[in-house]
Amino acid sequence: VTASDADEGQNGHVKYSLKKETGMASDIFHLDSETGAIKLSRILDFEEGDSYILEVQAHDSGALFDTTKVV
Repeated sequence: VTASDADEGQNGHVKYSLKKETGMASDIFHLDSETGAIKLSRILDFEEGDSYILEVQAHDSGALFDTTKVV
């Protein structure tokens, strides 16, 4: 995921986090808090689930954030 902040310097720095880390999602997916890259932590098992929904938040250095769903 990618987000941007029009502020300059440190105020424009964006960090990423999972809004709701369910046990299964946190075991399967890794979100890089600096880049927003989502990677698999292990091989997917379609017997455990055939789809996943992650809620990713992008936070600026202040109190502002936005959320998106990744399916």
